[in-house]
Amino acid sequence: MNRLLTLAEIARNPTKFVIHFVLATGEQLILRPLIASDVEKLARFFTALSPESRRLSTFASYDRATAQELCDAIARYDKLRFAVVGASAPEQPIVGLMEFSFDLTSGDVFRYTKIDYPLNPATDCRFGPTLADDWQNRGVGSLLLPPLWEIARRFGRTRVILWGGVLADNARAIRFYEKNGFRLVGRFVNGDGLDCCDMIIVLDEQNQKSNF
Repeated sequence: MNRLLTLAEIARNPTKFVIHFVLATGEQLILRPLIASDVEKLARFFTALSPESRRLSTFASYDRATAQELCDAIARYDKLRFAVVGASAPEQPIVGLMEFSFDLTSGDVFRYTKIDYPLNPATDCRFGPTLADDWQNRGVGSLLLPPLWEIARRFGRTRVILWGGVLADNARAIRFYEKNGFRLVGRFVNGDGLDCCDMIIVLDEQNQKSNF
């Protein structure tokens, strides 16, 4: 087993954690840690999201201030964020943001305990993906999950829950998560009064393969 990673190590050496992908269309994507200089690219990504994509996501706002806040927070708290970059375009825009939180909220702990899935703060984490509208429904998420789970394992995490759950009316997302190994384990009403589903995946150490 490799030694555990730290947020500080990734922040110091982001180029060590870069993965290149080629889609069936020939388009190229890069998965890499978010870096401090990503503010403008991240702001453009946020502002371009459609109202529906924003409804299905969990950010408080979708503007430059949010982009600045996330880039300023690199390695400062419990969050690890990866940018998905469109490598085929000259400006290499950010077309997705993949987020881990290595801290669990009291609400998460309460809900999962209530349905007999007690969470362990030392080995469980939260995950939230957001893709640009033009990159949704193209198989990108299924390509990205295996290396992201590998990163989670390198932090000693063996289970992943969805950050804020998934809206119960988002049938497409629920099918995607189930296809990729998540189990739907409960339902709850979020702070906005919306019906949501809790989903969890157990990371299979037998399939562990390190690229880093």
